[in-house]
Order: sequence, then structure tokens, then C-alpha cells
Amino acid sequence: MVFFLSSFFSSTIFLAQEGQSSRSQNMSQTFLMIGLALVFFYLIMWRPEQKRRKKMQKQRESLSKGDRVTAMGIVGTIASLKEDTVILKMVEGAKIEILKTSITNVIPAAEESKKEGAISSPQETHKADS
Repeated sequence: MVFFLSSFFSSTIFLAQEGQSSRSQNMSQTFLMIGLALVFFYLIMWRPEQKRRKKMQKQRESLSKGDRVTAMGIVGTIASLKEDTVILKMVEGAKIEILKTSITNVIPAAEESKKEGAISSPQETHKADS
């Protein structure tokens, strides 16, 4: 797509600037290509990454005790919060301290209890049928 746009604009510039020297024409084409590349990278890469970072920062700031988090593949429930770290309670009471910046996924405690209720409901109805 970028190639198509650049070739279209370069041919348009060529037709509009037939009287100018080839050196100034090449410079304008170069600046146009650089400008298009910068716009492309901003829209495709930088902007979505900024949005993702802001969302993760907001999630990390709203952490609370009882939230279920994933950090570097480690899943646990927040036992306590410190300034830059979190203590996670894992299976069988094991605890580990991790950095807040390593947290990649947060499930708030309210959502976790809803999931557990939804999971246990079909099992209870199955037991009642037996």
C-alpha cells in the first residue's frame, strides 16, 4: 500500500514539476517517502502501543487485595500490595513477591467470584439430577 501511494505521489510530483531539476525532484520524493513512512509507523505501531501501555498502567494502579493476576506465566491472588511490588499467594499457601511492572493480566476479585459462581452452578444442578 505504501509503495502504491508513494509511486502515485511521485508520478504526480514528476508531472507537476517537469521544469525543475532532477536533483530537487529527487529530494522532494525522498522527503515525501520519509513523511509517509513516519505516518505509517505512527498509525500502525506507536499509537496502538501507547494505548495498550496506558490501559496496563491503569490496571496496575487499580490493583487491590484479592485480585487474581498473571505475571510472567505465574498465576496467583494478591495477598498484599507494596509501593513497587506485589505479594502473590499461590497454590497451597506459597507466596512470592513480584514487581508490579511484570503483571500482564488482572482479573478483579469481583469478577473472579462471579466466574466461580458460574462454574459451580452447572455442577450443583448436575448433582441435583443424580
